[in-house]
Amino acid sequence: MFDKSEKAFPAKRNNVFLAHCAISPMQRHAKEAAQEFLDAMTEGGISRLPAFYKLLPKFHQKCASLFKTDAGNISSVHNTAEGMCLIANGYPFQPGDEIISYVHEFPSNYYPWRLQGKRGVKLVLLGDSDPTGTFADVQSPRGWSMEELERKVSPRTRLIALSHVQFSTGYAADLKQLGAFCKERNIDLVVDGAQSVGCLPLYPEEYNVSAVAVSCWKWLMGPFGSGILYASESFRDKIELTMVGPSSMQQGIEYLDHTWNPHGDGRKFEYSTLSWEHIAALNALLDTVFLRYSMDDVLTEVLRLQDLFLQFLDPDLFRPLLFPESNRSGILAILPQCNPGELVEKLGNQGIVVTQSSGYIRIAPHFYLDDEDMKRAAECLNVVAVRK
Repeated sequence: MFDKSEKAFPAKRNNVFLAHCAISPMQRHAKEAAQEFLDAMTEGGISRLPAFYKLLPKFHQKCASLFKTDAGNISSVHNTAEGMCLIANGYPFQPGDEIISYVHEFPSNYYPWRLQGKRGVKLVLLGDSDPTGTFADVQSPRGWSMEELERKVSPRTRLIALSHVQFSTGYAADLKQLGAFCKERNIDLVVDGAQSVGCLPLYPEEYNVSAVAVSCWKWLMGPFGSGILYASESFRDKIELTMVGPSSMQQGIEYLDHTWNPHGDGRKFEYSTLSWEHIAALNALLDTVFLRYSMDDVLTEVLRLQDLFLQFLDPDLFRPLLFPESNRSGILAILPQCNPGELVEKLGNQGIVVTQSSGYIRIAPHFYLDDEDMKRAAECLNVVAVRK
């Protein structure tokens, strides 16, 4: 079913790449599409640009298909932080309003909300909890609890900002449950999708999610410095512009027409020149991979590869952080008995690429890896850990 070939995924020639939660190798079609644009700009600059004018509307439409939404709800951004800042700084907070988030969020989904303290807004952080019931003795991050969130919501809670998948542990929020909770209380739900989009299904309108910001160089295997922002029409209408430029306005290239006439759709947030080679690459990725396969099938394959890996991993040397099925993701966090930094380096020397975070080794395979890759990786971890 899946194309797992080296031709489509050239990184397979060099290593077993288990770090899609970090910076992924670009998929071949993405690289070729970006190169085509760069070649054209090298050869002719603006004279060659008109052939690529359709890239942006196609990008809006393809991303909309990925999220099962309308093209007008999509914006091109450079990263998760930019998307979050556009939302947070433009949101109509009033002094005394509250935002709920998690104490171990990635900085891109923390600092934009902390910054709102200058406007008199309180950032309320959920503490760490043990969703598995078996890691009470662990000091590293684990996850957050819906019970604590329910207790901390107050009449002043305007917005909840959480990652779909926590970067250090792989704990996945149940967005259906969380979205229903927010809908009942008229709270906006803003999601960091950097560690899920490309691996887990994320359909904002089905889950009552107001906005999603995504960095595309992780599970989407796109260019470093590319991103997607989804914002529903009703939510987008609430957001004041805090960054503007020629592309924000409907008059487009009529640069001496300074009429204040911003776009009402997602182009509202595309304030100036975009990374067109990134858009070309993402269009190719969506066509050849992420609109070709269903996200449910991708997640099923990723979890199968994780389970296969665990079959060969020595439980006396590594302790996996195993969440309930509804909270699993593409990231499998395991606690090693030895120093994780040294282990990551030694594995890299053996052609096994993994990352560490908060004391965990993060195993993050994508669907294109083979069973033999997972067996080799687990056995290599066992050997390196014993030698240490």
